Amino acid sequence: MNKTAPDSFSASRRRYGRRRGAACIALCAVFSGLASAPLAAAPVLSVRIAFLGPLESPLESDSHAGASQGIAEANAQGKFLGLEYRLVEAKDMLAALAAEGTAIVVEAEAATLPALAAAAQGTPLLNVSAEDDSLRGLCIPNLLHTIPSHAMREDALKQWRQQHAASKAQAQAWDGNAELYAGTQLNKRYSDKVGRAMNDRAWAAWAAVKLVADTVARLHSADPTALLNALRHSLAFDGQKGVEMSFRDNGQLRQPLLLIEDGKIVGEAPVRGVAKNGDLDSLGATSCIK
Repeated sequence: MNKTAPDSFSASRRRYGRRRGAACIALCAVFSGLASAPLAAAPVLSVRIAFLGPLESPLESDSHAGASQGIAEANAQGKFLGLEYRLVEAKDMLAALAAEGTAIVVEAEAATLPALAAAAQGTPLLNVSAEDDSLRGLCIPNLLHTIPSHAMREDALKQWRQQHAASKAQAQAWDGNAELYAGTQLNKRYSDKVGRAMNDRAWAAWAAVKLVADTVARLHSADPTALLNALRHSLAFDGQKGVEMSFRDNGQLRQPLLLIEDGKIVGEAPVRGVAKNGDLDSLGATSCIK
């Protein structure tokens, strides 16, 4: 299952691949032009992303390690675009706000996140750990979730068990054995750096940093308000999952989930034949609490 593309997304992913190919051609033309143009000193845009969570070494904290990996990859790309990214480690919300970052990546209990979002009003706050469904239902404008919700995981398993009733699979955002869509390379970069496989929280923090960095690069602006607007309304993020992902109105990142059983990837949700046309919104709630 982890070596061939799941049928549930094959058509949409072919279309997505063609769009990416066209974009690559356009980018190659741009870089070719840059290469032949006279070199001129250009100011570097410094982009600070705050990390609020466990501050032990990234070798010990999954979310810290994932965010650090995201920064490293963002800088590898940013050096060609006049962008420099820095992860500012914050021990509390006051420190995170003092960083004056373009976004805040946070690992915290669900109960604390509404107050944190209110304190950071206007700045994107990306939740990489709390899976509570009630938190999504609040639809806090600047609170976004890259970690899947409990309901997303439950819906993924319900779909899977309609076809595999006896399965004891688990639904995960990521797995260290993922190979498709450059998953092998991402897993290797991560495991080489921290000495263990990438898991859900590590992926969620990596994705949070990467989607922020990619959007900043597209806007060429580190303004938090502009970033929040773009994340909410014009995000198209791959995240090594082979499909364009975007944020729902309730702040949840739409994403396929992997079905893992006995340490192996056995499937993917939305499940073909159960969810219509690979509908990502068939996983979890899409609306707000009224």
